Amino acid sequence: MSFDPATLVYNAQGLIPAIAQDAQSGEVLMMAWMNAESVARTLDTGRVTYWSRSRQAFWVKGETSGHVQTLVEMRVDCDRDCLLLTVDQVGPACHTGRRSCFYTAIRAGEEVEILTPVAD
Repeated sequence: MSFDPATLVYNAQGLIPAIAQDAQSGEVLMMAWMNAESVARTLDTGRVTYWSRSRQAFWVKGETSGHVQTLVEMRVDCDRDCLLLTVDQVGPACHTGRRSCFYTAIRAGEEVEILTPVAD
C-alpha cells in the first residue's frame, strides 16, 4: 500500500508533531513540527525536513549547523496524528548544543539539568 501524507491527521495549522529518535541508541532527541510537504520532502530526500513555525519556512535539519538528521524510518502512530522518526544524527540535535532537547529532568519537584552541551 502506497503512503500518502494527506492521510495523516494535522492540527488546525496544518501541522503534525514529529519526534526524532536515535536509530541506534533509542534516545529521544527532539520534537518538531512537519506539514504534508515536509513529510513528503523527508521521504523523497532522506534528509529530515521540518516546518519552522517562527520562520514560516521549511527547515532541513543540519542545513546550517551541519548537525544532520538522516531518516532511517518514519512511523505513524495509531491515531495518525503524530510521527516517530528514527534517524542517524550527526552531532547534537538540540540548538543549545546538547545531544537531546530533553536535557531537563524534574526530580523531587526540582529542575535538574542532566545533559551538558557537546564539545565540538
